Amino acid sequence: MTNFHEVSFPVPLALAATGGPERRTEVVNLASGAEVRNAVWAGSRRRWDVGSAALKLDALQDLVAFFEARGGRLYGFRFRDALDDRSCAAGEVPSATDQRIGTGDGVATRFQLVKAYGDHQRRILKPVAGSVIVAVDGVTAEFSLDATTGEVTLDAAPAPGGVVTAGYRFDCPVRFDTDRLDITLEGFGAGKALRVPLVELIG
Repeated sequence: MTNFHEVSFPVPLALAATGGPERRTEVVNLASGAEVRNAVWAGSRRRWDVGSAALKLDALQDLVAFFEARGGRLYGFRFRDALDDRSCAAGEVPSATDQRIGTGDGVATRFQLVKAYGDHQRRILKPVAGSVIVAVDGVTAEFSLDATTGEVTLDAAPAPGGVVTAGYRFDCPVRFDTDRLDITLEGFGAGKALRVPLVELIG
């Protein structure tokens, strides 16, 4: 992923975020009154707005400094979505059997972290280092992690048919979706950024 800084958006600012997944669907209305729907995107893309909440001036200064360091829309960064940041349900502790990430063939050792939402699988590109655990057929396995791509490499190739699973916490790769910040002072020592849109980067 090019033009990306492996730094995290300040968590206190992220807690006020509004947003979620977006899909692109094309709907064609037929003469009969029926409609045909086609998915333009294979998956979803998430958007958030981290503005509008009243903040102390030091938090606003942190936001401005972070925005300037990223060059507005130029560089991506990590963002922690409090609604969806782990391989298991919110509030639970990830386990090595949370998500199926592959099946052994006796040769392959590299597997991409993914998270299933029904039949849809989302690639996890920015796992939190130190949070990932992997198992083969339910037995914890030794591995190395590329925390910049979400790929794990097992020390030994799983036997054919071996079920490879993983648990983890993760960040979402995003960028600012604006090159401008509008900040207003609300009172003594406080203010707000009117709009700070973020958009997920699809790698």
